[in-house]
Amino acid sequence: MTVRNLALQLYHWIKQVEELEKAMAELAPEALKERLRLETELSQARKQVEHYRKLLEAQKEKPLI
Repeated sequence: MTVRNLALQLYHWIKQVEELEKAMAELAPEALKERLRLETELSQARKQVEHYRKLLEAQKEKPLI
């Protein structure tokens, strides 16, 4: 993947995390089933963010000393 594509994927997943966090904040406390589903999705999205951050970091040029 190119650096541009990695950055776009990272952006996509960051936005997904923000949307899921917002949905959880707006969720009624008694909606346990929905909260569990959102927590699972949020966990997976956060893992994807970390994954793409690491890939993007690895693609950066190392300084020649």
